[in-house]
Amino acid sequence: MKNILVLIIIGMIGQACTNASEDDLIDATPLPTSITYEAHVKPIIDNNCISCHNDPPVNGAPMALTAYEDVKNAIETRGLIERISSEDQSFLMPFGGPRLPQNLIDLVVQWEMDGLLNN
Repeated sequence: MKNILVLIIIGMIGQACTNASEDDLIDATPLPTSITYEAHVKPIIDNNCISCHNDPPVNGAPMALTAYEDVKNAIETRGLIERISSEDQSFLMPFGGPRLPQNLIDLVVQWEMDGLLNN
């Protein structure tokens, strides 16, 4: 009887285990083949940056990010990718907020690599 109880408990523990791995938690959705400002980057900026980087900028933001040229310039000359990619809370953008999800950062990086296409 004792052996049957042990086998039942072991069976129940085995049923609770899964084969899920840490890789299952990573968003493996492939990036679109051509990243553009209008389709991919503008929504990221509008949802995460415009509250401070409006026109005119507020809360100490040094520049507006309301137009394609603004964001392109911020990547080329102002270190926008370094700011959104940083792990340093004092340097990270959005300021005072959580770091952007990696998949959004990856879109902005890919946009730069693709040549900063507008649409």
